Amino acid sequence: MSLSNYEQLHRQCRTLENLFDTKLTSYSQLVSTISRPLDDVEAEGSRARWKDLEMEAEELLEKLEETNEQLAVLDPEMLSSSMLRAIQRHRELFQDNSRELKRTKASVQYALDQANLLSGVRNDIDAYKSSAADSLLAERGRIDSSHRMTDDIINQAYETRADLARQRSSLSGINTRMTNVLNTIPGINNLLSMIKSRRRRDSVILGVVIGVCVIVILSYLW
Repeated sequence: MSLSNYEQLHRQCRTLENLFDTKLTSYSQLVSTISRPLDDVEAEGSRARWKDLEMEAEELLEKLEETNEQLAVLDPEMLSSSMLRAIQRHRELFQDNSRELKRTKASVQYALDQANLLSGVRNDIDAYKSSAADSLLAERGRIDSSHRMTDDIINQAYETRADLARQRSSLSGINTRMTNVLNTIPGINNLLSMIKSRRRRDSVILGVVIGVCVIVILSYLW
């Protein structure tokens, strides 16, 4: 009975060891693909399936442990020395596989952390570039707005200058027409001269009268 159990467990161990080696090889290859650029299709696939490969490798290792435990409880008196050496070899292979899986898990996790870190750095750089571009666009918008305001002010200044020129031209025309009217009517100039002369005469008479009054008043007081 022990011999029959041994053969069955021995074959099961060999099968599980081969499956584990294949799975561990695939799992360890993730280290090189995960660290590739984000736009790499194979790297994206590796990041998506790394957890599945890890769980499959762990399940195979658990089955190997169970099979080794079943081999360990077989009656050694019923087994040959070669069988006992094979059982010992299976146990050593299990221990090696356990250490290798732990080492590979650490390497894969490190590669994932590095990839996530690089991804975060790239995202920060992209965000900074986007923010800088938005700031430049906003600044350009403010500059364009200032240019438009300056153009509007200059246009208003030109329009005001044109209005003043038209007003000056109108005043010059009125002055010219008035001069022409005065020149065509000589009597008006004479009348204006007479009015000015009468005003001067009235001013002189008023001054003399005031002076006489002041002298009379002062004489009366003295």
